[in-house]
Amino acid sequence: MSVFRLNHAVLYVRDVAASVAFYRDVFGFDYIPNGETIPGAAFLRAPGSSNDHDLGLFQLGDQAGASAAGRATVGLYHLAWEVDTLGDLEELAGKLAAVGALGGASDHGTTKSLYGRDPDGLEFEVVWLIPADLLTSDDRARAASIRPLDLQAEIARFGRDARGGFGVSRAAVGAAAR
Repeated sequence: MSVFRLNHAVLYVRDVAASVAFYRDVFGFDYIPNGETIPGAAFLRAPGSSNDHDLGLFQLGDQAGASAAGRATVGLYHLAWEVDTLGDLEELAGKLAAVGALGGASDHGTTKSLYGRDPDGLEFEVVWLIPADLLTSDDRARAASIRPLDLQAEIARFGRDARGGFGVSRAAVGAAAR
């Protein structure tokens, strides 16, 4: 048996309604009604996902302290959400900036990433992967470094609508159908 992908993530949050609004309004996630069988919980699905849910949220209340993961305790650093096109990445950069949630943007050679924080300060990454057939040796060499992302230069290079790779910039099975 081998694991081949992450099906969903679950986060503890202070205010589930605020978190639902953030992931719905910024990322376009759909709210999945849970029939109120789990008070203080919400389940969300990413656009186009075939999962039952991609994100589960469980409310702790206003008394919950901030996560100290990576600073004082072990814990999850961040989740990384993939987008299909650089145009999607550009649109999310604008939405994240508009709500004060954009923390940075990095070029990892083979991937182009935005970083942000949700209403509880939990970190996330939004990433576009260069398709395998468009990777250059320079892209691969720069994969070991992190540089500031020049999103407009990447859009000029690949186009707003170029569909990204998946996983670690490998060719998709049935790539012609993409």
